[in-house]
Amino acid sequence: MEVLGVFLSLAGLMYFAYKGINVLILAPIMALFAALWQGGNPLLATYTQVFMPALGSYLLQYFPLFMLGAIFGKLMSVSGAASSIGKVIASIVGEKRAITAVVLACALLTYGGVSLFVVAFCMYPIAKNLFNQARIPERLIPGSIALGSFTFTMTALPGTPAIQNAIPMPFFGTTAFAAPGLGTIGAIIMLSLGLLWLNKRASSASDVIDALAPTEADLDSPSYWVGLVPLLIVVLGNYIMSAFLLPKMDLSFLALEQWGGISSSKVIGLWSLITSLTMAIIALLILARKYLKSPIKSLNQGTMDSLLPIFNTASEVGYGACIASFASFSIIKETVLGIAPDMPLISEAIAINALAGITGSASGGLSIALQSLADIYLQMAQKTGLDPELLHRVASMSCGGFDTLPHNGAVITLLGICGMTHKKSYKDIFMVAVLFPFFATTVVVILGTLLGSF
Repeated sequence: MEVLGVFLSLAGLMYFAYKGINVLILAPIMALFAALWQGGNPLLATYTQVFMPALGSYLLQYFPLFMLGAIFGKLMSVSGAASSIGKVIASIVGEKRAITAVVLACALLTYGGVSLFVVAFCMYPIAKNLFNQARIPERLIPGSIALGSFTFTMTALPGTPAIQNAIPMPFFGTTAFAAPGLGTIGAIIMLSLGLLWLNKRASSASDVIDALAPTEADLDSPSYWVGLVPLLIVVLGNYIMSAFLLPKMDLSFLALEQWGGISSSKVIGLWSLITSLTMAIIALLILARKYLKSPIKSLNQGTMDSLLPIFNTASEVGYGACIASFASFSIIKETVLGIAPDMPLISEAIAINALAGITGSASGGLSIALQSLADIYLQMAQKTGLDPELLHRVASMSCGGFDTLPHNGAVITLLGICGMTHKKSYKDIFMVAVLFPFFATTVVVILGTLLGSF
């Protein structure tokens, strides 16, 4: 009965989120509903001692990224810099290929190491301008950003710096470029099917709007380089800070209790993004100063725009923490991990997809599965001659499928940034970020089984 409660709670979370109930109130209600089935779990303690600490921890760690990303996106929009970049992109790929332009731009940024949350904030104003001019419904923007940010650049492309590609490395002794051929095939499948789907949806849309008339910002917008320079600062600044500057600094003081007693590796990525976003905002304020009528108002509005997305995401994290704390979750985990134990690739793919879906987290499901079974998979691989690189790639790609169900924090955030609801936009997110990645993973498992790693 305890397990049934977890699944009913998960189903309720997805159903009511799709119906438009705000996750801020929905997530704790569904977490407490699941707690009712757990045979004695105290409800108030579950809420105040499990849900809220997990929510608060997420806020403490990621609020700077959400705030700076929202400010940057607001400044890009109101200054006309986003519009200018949109025009250049449209001139390169064609005005009618707005979807392709947005997907590729998101892919470039995420493959460059920029957080998918930051990419969403940065790309939304550009995507909105491109879609309006191409007369494509804005409800397709979340799906386009998801395809470019949540799929092939997160799990399949060899060398991607995404955490989902880094987690398997210590378990299997591999690098970020594990099974590059199979990863590239998987990436091509996700990208091709995703673009076909989104472009078909755009061409058959019945809610096409007339192209918007140029606004005052469009008529007096800056040169494209005014927006391009800050974007480059985000990408290059993040890379330089994380790969060169911060690792060379003496950060041993972080081991002291007053600074959290942590290793520098825990904060270098966060500090790099905070620094690069701050520099990009300053650069944009300087370069676009004559196009910003009220910089302070824009800064304030951007700050406020960040609050709902981060609280929505943090609520989902709180929900996941509650589910993981229940004894019944151990039963679910062991059952899932026991599927096809003699076939490591299939077992790995099923286990990681299932756990990522239950927890609503790609990295969470991946970590749970590998911590439990990585050694077993590796031993089986050594006995059968299976390349550990294949285990790495299948593991990474598997976490990027069912994780993107309606209760996923990134989905909630993306919809909030774009001003859309599950009802309007989730169908497209599901196709490009759940179904097609799952299909691509299946193909990679089959090819890897038949041909080995390459």
